[in-house]
Amino acid sequence: MTSIDLTQTEISKLITHHIGNKLRDEEIILSSQLTNIDDETRYYLLKYFLLSFKQEEFFSFTHSIDLERNDIYTIVKSIFKNQENFKKHSVSIAKLLYEQSNHPKIKEGELNIVLFDNVFLNEENTTAIGIFKSETSAPFIKMNNQAENFLIVHDFGFDLKGIDKGCIIFNEEESNGYKISIIDNSNKSGEAQYWTKDFLGVVPTKDEYHQTNQFLGITKQFVTKQLDEDFEVSKADKIDLLNRSVDYFKKHETFDKKEFEEEVFGDDNVIESFQKFDTSYRQENEIELTDSFEISGQAVKKQARAFKSVLKLDKNFHIYIHGNKELIEKGVENDGRKYYKIYYQDEN
Repeated sequence: MTSIDLTQTEISKLITHHIGNKLRDEEIILSSQLTNIDDETRYYLLKYFLLSFKQEEFFSFTHSIDLERNDIYTIVKSIFKNQENFKKHSVSIAKLLYEQSNHPKIKEGELNIVLFDNVFLNEENTTAIGIFKSETSAPFIKMNNQAENFLIVHDFGFDLKGIDKGCIIFNEEESNGYKISIIDNSNKSGEAQYWTKDFLGVVPTKDEYHQTNQFLGITKQFVTKQLDEDFEVSKADKIDLLNRSVDYFKKHETFDKKEFEEEVFGDDNVIESFQKFDTSYRQENEIELTDSFEISGQAVKKQARAFKSVLKLDKNFHIYIHGNKELIEKGVENDGRKYYKIYYQDEN
């Protein structure tokens, strides 16, 4: 598992440009000089840039023909090799982002390009390049003390809770497209693809986090979308399968597909149905997974939050199912009323 330590990270170089929406004929404003910041502002700026980055999924630059044809990759490589060209290359990055800012929902904003020192990746000191776009400003109140009273005014700025869009490109694994951490908090819909796909040109790194996350996602899709099309299955049975899927990943350090299918699904017909769905889903979504990999605890924790273990009965009851499904029975009274019978030992 890759470890990142940004606690000692420092800003070596910084430049700021303004990127409008090209489709709306908004302008691009390019700085001719590096951005100057005092030490106190530098502290808050580091917090703003780095706060939202978590040690989870990583990405790398790619290109369908040749990695060298990925424009951002070649610019980043040039900066790492010769930092004196930082300002010139930052302009190229800004122009590339402006060209991709052609969706009606893309907001204008400030683009900060940063060269970082003292970035620790797997306990090794390295450099990194940050590309950050600030889109969502908010009003705030300033109360300034004067000789006889306070002057209260307002201004607009960016919340320190985190950047709208950003990436940190670590100066490691150059030949594989570098190791990259990405944030996109402002858009979750289709137009968000312009940041990761159209502008940066990145794909998830096929590490243990990616493999674990993707396979649990496929399993969830099978249980919730496909299973009851092939078999007669209750919601309680579905919840039980989801719980068993997560439990497998929590109890094992290494994933084995055949072992997973036997432990979670058990029935040969269900296993066959899952294998067909798995193959089809991977092809349709262009997902490449191996049948054996190290399990990422972080990915399991993230996916487990999305695995619903709640059985909702009308608007009256919610039953949380966490374990043995043999302790819950479903039935129908003679008058047609449906019921669940629950067995237990202790009442808390």
